[in-house]
Amino acid sequence: MSYDLIVIGSGPGGYVAAIRASQLGMKVAIVERSELGGICLNWGCIPTKALLKSAQVFEYLSHAADYGITVKGGEADFPAVIKRSRNVADGMSKGVQFLMKKNRIEVIKGSGKLKAGKKVEVTDGGKATDYEAKNIIVAVGARSRELPHLKIDGKKIIGYREALVLPQAPKTMVIIGSGAIGSEFAYFYATMGTKVTLVEMLPNIVPVEDEEVSKQLAKSFGKVGITVMTEASVESVDTKGANCKVTIKSKTGTATVECDVVLSAVGIAANLENVGLEDVGVITDKGKIKVNEYYQTNIPGIHAIGDCVGGQALAHVASAEGIICVEKMAGQNPEPLDYNNIPGCTYCQPEIASVGYTEKAAKEAGHELKIGKFPFTASGKASAAGAKDGFVKLIFDAKYGELLGAHMIGYNVTEMIAEIVVARKLETTGHELIKSVHPHPTMSEAIMEAAAAAYGEVIHL
Repeated sequence: MSYDLIVIGSGPGGYVAAIRASQLGMKVAIVERSELGGICLNWGCIPTKALLKSAQVFEYLSHAADYGITVKGGEADFPAVIKRSRNVADGMSKGVQFLMKKNRIEVIKGSGKLKAGKKVEVTDGGKATDYEAKNIIVAVGARSRELPHLKIDGKKIIGYREALVLPQAPKTMVIIGSGAIGSEFAYFYATMGTKVTLVEMLPNIVPVEDEEVSKQLAKSFGKVGITVMTEASVESVDTKGANCKVTIKSKTGTATVECDVVLSAVGIAANLENVGLEDVGVITDKGKIKVNEYYQTNIPGIHAIGDCVGGQALAHVASAEGIICVEKMAGQNPEPLDYNNIPGCTYCQPEIASVGYTEKAAKEAGHELKIGKFPFTASGKASAAGAKDGFVKLIFDAKYGELLGAHMIGYNVTEMIAEIVVARKLETTGHELIKSVHPHPTMSEAIMEAAAAAYGEVIHL
């Protein structure tokens, strides 16, 4: 069987690339060894957000009296929370199945491996079949990275997949790594009643974020009983007894913390094994496939996108890369992706959303800055919602008024960051943001107010 395009992997990079290619008139097949939708839909973005929503609802019930509501006997049914999350993920995966049929994309079940002559060998149940294509996209994604001295056993030392389907909420948990995955699970399990210790090797949690955001999240986590340890490393985990004994080295010395479960959330590793990259001569670098700005590898006709190439390991990045890749393949002239205008979101409470330069990075790049910050304590909508933690921080170039970066922490800020992404794409200045009338009362007013604060025009501070 011959195709215009074969995509290996059906995550948010792969299936989006396949659909766009079909829209552009190509005959497309997609190879998937597990569930359609990949990690994001089945074991990542979507099921975690379902869990976090359950945690938020439970938090509302626990604090209903703050809103003048009396609730008696509310408790978390943990297995039901997990079941709802799995049902949401299953529904989304079925949605991708529908999209494949709608766009006339053939789904080939099995593990795909590159072969010479633009061929893909697909193995399923011991049977191998070869398929030919003019172009191939490798979109094989990534998995939890394992530390050499902390091997994931799936029971006492777990990764994100196991964290999504634990039969019961553990009484105690140590989470290693405070990026988006670690912080989201810290909030979820703490809200479910688990005593959580969050360990981060760097000076701040959520270390890719602006330092002020990191410090605010640490304060908010402290309020819900999460123990945050920064500049700390897990030296070893003794799993021989009933509990885990976690040896943690920090600037104050070495301590042992006992817990039921250790969650390793120290990043991801690309799934480059058994894809046939070496067989066909595709160059890799530091555990990622090397590509140009249109996701072409060194081998003509072979492309790669998503978590298996460089750039931010985010679902929306993979999708954008897939679209650019196939549009270039089809003879169009897509604009290369601006990796400095990619929004990042963390969905704990309070939420975090950011794009562009942090204050530190902007200074290091040589910019003279104007910075505006508006706290949600001064927001009418935040007060009415009972969600006053956090702020919006905007960073402008003092000379030209360019919006260099935005950093938000607070209720629902993940729904607000797209305004900034569009503003930066359109090269909007601070004054234009100030003069763009925002609706009242909303959380998004804080963007206009933060811009005004940068230029000494803020009204509500």
